[in-house]
Amino acid sequence: MTDEAKAKGNAAFAAGNFTDAINHFTEAINLSPTNHVLYSNRSAAYASLGKYSDALSDAQKTVDLKPDWAKGYSRLGAAHCGLHQYNDAVSAYKKGLEIDPNNDGLKSGLADAESAQAQTRSRAPGSSATPFGDAFSGPEMWAKLTGDASTRAYLQQPDFVNMMKDIQKNPNNLNLYLKDQRVMQALGVLLGVKLSTRMPEEDEEMLEASTERKRPAEAEHVKEEKRPEPEPEPAPMEVPEEEKEIRERKAKAQKEKEAGNVAYKKKDFETAIQHYTKAIELDDEDISFITNRAAVYLEMGKYEDCIKDCDKAVERGRELRSDFKMVARALTRKGTALAKMAKSSKDFEAAIEVFQKALTEHRNPDTLKKLNDAEKAKKELEQQEYFNPQIADEEREKGNQFFKEMKYPDAVKHYTESIKRNPKDPRAYSNRAACYTKLAALPEGLKDAEKCIELDPTFVKGYTRKGAVQFLMKEYEKALKTYQDGLKLDAHNQELLDGVKRCVEQINKASRGDLTPDELKERQAKGMQDPEIQNILTDPVMRQVLQDFQENPKAAQDHMKNPLVMDKIQKLINAGIVQVR
Repeated sequence: MTDEAKAKGNAAFAAGNFTDAINHFTEAINLSPTNHVLYSNRSAAYASLGKYSDALSDAQKTVDLKPDWAKGYSRLGAAHCGLHQYNDAVSAYKKGLEIDPNNDGLKSGLADAESAQAQTRSRAPGSSATPFGDAFSGPEMWAKLTGDASTRAYLQQPDFVNMMKDIQKNPNNLNLYLKDQRVMQALGVLLGVKLSTRMPEEDEEMLEASTERKRPAEAEHVKEEKRPEPEPEPAPMEVPEEEKEIRERKAKAQKEKEAGNVAYKKKDFETAIQHYTKAIELDDEDISFITNRAAVYLEMGKYEDCIKDCDKAVERGRELRSDFKMVARALTRKGTALAKMAKSSKDFEAAIEVFQKALTEHRNPDTLKKLNDAEKAKKELEQQEYFNPQIADEEREKGNQFFKEMKYPDAVKHYTESIKRNPKDPRAYSNRAACYTKLAALPEGLKDAEKCIELDPTFVKGYTRKGAVQFLMKEYEKALKTYQDGLKLDAHNQELLDGVKRCVEQINKASRGDLTPDELKERQAKGMQDPEIQNILTDPVMRQVLQDFQENPKAAQDHMKNPLVMDKIQKLINAGIVQVR
């Protein structure tokens, strides 16, 4: 129930339904009041709604329950920032970094908190800064814009995000963007008031529509009336030359990126790199230019250059608070380059770590597949690096010595090491199967015996091991077949011949009805677990045959002429299911 409520809360949070998320997390907390993750998640939901006091309370509870969990301090720092308690926020982030010094989220939060702290200290009482400056300070600005349905979509628009970052850096720049209705909408959300953001075109459409709805006579009357002179429109705000230049540079950068994309698709990699490099020089606030150039280097096999670009993209993305998907993309490309460069199992460790970091930013199926491939390649290389037939033989001989001394656990240890050193040698599996048999670990012994036969179907010892285990498991029919398969390879093998004899004795014992009540009960119970016996008993034809044997002797005689039917009857007799009197 707790996991279900938590999952619903996570889904609601991801969809931006923070109130629903809080309700689900609260339900989960009521079921599991000591689960620190639930308080952490609810704290994030409260913060997204701007309820920082509640967020602080939950964050504090998270830290109290799990003081060694770095993420709790991240929640605590974010809540303090939302309440403009920047000194406490800085302290919280630093405590988290003491636990996890490499946590990028804590580093980013600390940088924001220290920046807001510095702005607060440097702001003079008589400053000419815009009165709305506080609305754009700190990380809570992004939380509010994300939490409001009217502004959430704007955060997917790079030009809007860049405007908000510019205002956050210098609140006086707000005046440059007030003509943009999206900025006005965002200002209203940040101030908690509803601002009118109707576009001029809407007023014109409404006027035209109202005119069309008037009767003809009214429309003529309006024409005759003297209309008042329209008030002059205010002069448009002059855009500073510096801002014009920035916009022009960004536009040129986008054109360079598009040209780079075209060259990349044509596999003209050198030209693509030139265009992406020019785009980076023109606009250093869009990390897609860097990640695109990294992709070209990756295709060219210049893995070191690719890694450098990916590191640069991640670092710059953190500074700009870029979309987490872009950061994840850079990390994934870095991981791919590291995997391409890997020559040993240890080399794959760095790639695996980077892929895992990418998945914490954004859980992308492609990244997950790359991680799984890297882990698989690492394991295969580890086996290849560990392969040493000479050491394998030495370990097997040590195991043989312990086996003779009846020190079976020690023998298993050395046989296992021999298998690791040379997993293709059936002898080590055969010997370990014998040890497991002595230790009564029959399922493990059977598995090793079957692996032995799989590696070398002509290795007779594998059949004796397997038959012995099956006999001890009282699967006499299966043991008999295993021994007979071995005799096809070595018809005079005494161990196999003795095994056949023992199996036949046990099978005939059941046929003659010589089993004790306890033996019969045990054999029947074991037989009913055999899938083959189950299939025979559920077969409608065989059920009719069994009924004929009890009620219709003539029909039974006809059935006895059918070798397939009699083979199944014999199996039931051997299993103790059917008894002959």
